[in-house]
Amino acid sequence: MGMTMSEKILAAHAGKDFVEPGEIIDVKVDFCLGNDVTAPISIQNIRKLGAKKVWDAERIALVPDHFTPNKDIKSAEQVKILRDFAKEYGIKYFFEMGRVGVEHVLLPELGLTLPGDVIIGADSHTCTYGAFGAFSTGVGSTDLAFTMLTGKTWFKVPEQIKFIYNGKLGKWVSSKDLILYTIGKIGVDGALYKTMEFTGETLKGLTIHSRATMANMAIEAGAKNGIFAVDNVTLDYIKPRAKRPYKAYDSDPDAKYCETHEYDVSKIEPQVSFPHLPENTKNVSEASGVKIDQVFVGACTNGKYEDIEIAANLLKGRKVHPDVRLLVIPATQAVWMQAIKNGLAEILVEAGAVFSTPTCGPCLGGHMGILAKGERAVATSNRNFVGRMGDPGSEVYLTSPAVAAASAVKGYIAHPDELK
Repeated sequence: MGMTMSEKILAAHAGKDFVEPGEIIDVKVDFCLGNDVTAPISIQNIRKLGAKKVWDAERIALVPDHFTPNKDIKSAEQVKILRDFAKEYGIKYFFEMGRVGVEHVLLPELGLTLPGDVIIGADSHTCTYGAFGAFSTGVGSTDLAFTMLTGKTWFKVPEQIKFIYNGKLGKWVSSKDLILYTIGKIGVDGALYKTMEFTGETLKGLTIHSRATMANMAIEAGAKNGIFAVDNVTLDYIKPRAKRPYKAYDSDPDAKYCETHEYDVSKIEPQVSFPHLPENTKNVSEASGVKIDQVFVGACTNGKYEDIEIAANLLKGRKVHPDVRLLVIPATQAVWMQAIKNGLAEILVEAGAVFSTPTCGPCLGGHMGILAKGERAVATSNRNFVGRMGDPGSEVYLTSPAVAAASAVKGYIAHPDELK
């Protein structure tokens, strides 16, 4: 019997010829990461053990991106823990403010997350790196500490679900709409501790960043990981960046899947995920008219250059509605610089937007754009749980950058075609 690409990666890293769902395995890890929220706990555990060195100082990234630029004294102390540890233990990839970016966009940009890798991170959206053909998943801070010391972790091999997307995407329909639609169909526990393998002719035409958006939100369906096959799109992105050797895997024709879901994307409209779960999706035509107070374009889900470009193109020559606050936050310094050089920043600021340095900030209600009770926000981020972006009495609606930009102009959730 054949194996899927995820199973092959796990087998190779466990030193086995074959693995199957439900099997408990010890695996070697290629790369691990933590941020300013999660890594301090890992570091505290390492210091308690009295460890004098880590497994490999070039296979660990510490990315202070959640509450930076430092929101308050506590956040400054959190980052200082990372900074001091990185210096003492010789951690190569510590990213200070001015060089930092949102971790799940920054690390691929730097060629640190590669095809065939096993990657763990103390952040649930570590599953993003499946877009590059890696088996990547989020873990707890204690698990990260163990991996930082040993270079190993353990997994129960997940069951495998195949998602097949065929047909031509409609105007304004993006990968964000595909993943929101998918989560709406299967639910937030529809892939619980399973692999979401994304396939189909439609996806071959997606950019690598669009694929990352889908892999990023696999966790919102409860998945252990999301993954795409490595193709020329992947390699064109990886080859000029890769910091070390890598190996691509693919799924065998006779690989076993516990479920298969197939979608005709030509029938999918732009989507809106209503509060307070990502599965509460509706077509934008059903959501039109919901009044909003704030729009956020950014996050590890949709803070890439192509996302900001979509928003800027729709906002060019227009103004943000006077009752709406628009925040646009590039995911990395490179994206921020490119947006400035190509005139996107000017378009956004002239439209009335806040254009900020990279941070996770408003996505998790950390800082910059916190919602008051009763306020509603449209966000290109990945979660809309109760209180996610501020007061528990606020509401978050998840959309693509195109719907977000149109909504910022109209003052309510709007289809981009309404800007004609």
